[in-house]
Amino acid sequence: MSHRIVFLDRETLDAELRRPSFPHDYAEYPVTAPDEIVERLAGAQIAILNKVPMREATLRQLPDLKLIAVAATGTDVIDKAAAKAQGITVVNIRNYAFNTVPEHVIALIFALRRAIVPYANSVRRGDWGRARHFCYFDYPIRDVAGSTLGIVGYGALGKSIGKRAEALGMRVLAYDVMPQDGLVDLDTILRESDVITLHAPLTPETRNMIGRDELARMKRDAILINTARGGLVDEAALAEALTAGTIGGAGFDVLTSEPPRDDNPLLALDVPNLIITPHVAWASQQAMQILADQLVDNIEAFVAGRPQNVVE
Repeated sequence: MSHRIVFLDRETLDAELRRPSFPHDYAEYPVTAPDEIVERLAGAQIAILNKVPMREATLRQLPDLKLIAVAATGTDVIDKAAAKAQGITVVNIRNYAFNTVPEHVIALIFALRRAIVPYANSVRRGDWGRARHFCYFDYPIRDVAGSTLGIVGYGALGKSIGKRAEALGMRVLAYDVMPQDGLVDLDTILRESDVITLHAPLTPETRNMIGRDELARMKRDAILINTARGGLVDEAALAEALTAGTIGGAGFDVLTSEPPRDDNPLLALDVPNLIITPHVAWASQQAMQILADQLVDNIEAFVAGRPQNVVE
C-alpha cells in the first residue's frame, strides 16, 4: 500500500528531509493558508505541518487522514479531541532542542544583564566617539554570577538551563505543576529571582500566567525571558511594566500572534532593555536536522504499526 504524504508548510523547516522507507507519494508546499488545507490534503493519509491550524471543521472534511505529524513540540494548532474522535493519530517532536533553546536563554540573560545590545547600539550612534572618558555608564551592568534564576516549567529544557546556570554561578529556583523534589512555589520564583525564564506549555490554565499582578511581585531590576509560548505573558501588562521601569528588562523569542500584528504593544516600545527575536531559539542548524530526522522516524514508526511520540 502506498501512502500519500503532504507537508503543508515546508518553509518552516530549514533542514534535509529524507524520504520515508515505505512506498509513498510525497508533496510539499512552502506555506498553506487555512482555506487551502482541505484541497491540498485531499486523499492524503499523512499530513506534516508545523503551524498550520487543524480544527474540527477542517478535519471533518479529511476522511482519509490517519496521521498528523507535527514538525515541532507544541501541538496547540491542532484540535486534538476532534482528531482523536476521528481516529487520527497526532505525533510530535521531543527532546531535540536540548542545546539550542538553553543556549538562546543563556545568551539573552547575558545580553540583558550586561546591557550588551544598548551599549553596542550606542557605539553605532557615535556616543563613544563623543564621550569625555574612555568609557561611559549609560546603562546598568549586572553580573550573572551570584544572581538567582527562576525556572517556570522544570522539564527537560528547564533542567538543561538550570545546569548551565549553575555552572555560571547562578542560584537556581524551579517551579512546575508536576511534583518534583526541590521545587518552590511560583510566588517564591517571582519574589526572589533576578531572572525568570518560562518553559511551560500554553494551555487554558497557563495563558497569561504572567500578568500585572505577577509582574508587580517581581524585583524592580528582574528580567523576564520567554522562549516557550507568547500567550504565557500578558503583553500589554509587560509593556506597561517596561515603560514604567518596574522590571529590569525582558527577552522574548515568542509573541502571542506570530507573525506579530502591527498593534503588538511590545513592538511599539523603544526601550533599551527589551530584546525580541523571531521565534528562532529552537532553530540551530543542528537542532533542525535532529527534528527533521525524528519527524521521519515518527512517520515510519506509525506506518509500521508502532506509533511513537503520540500526543493524547
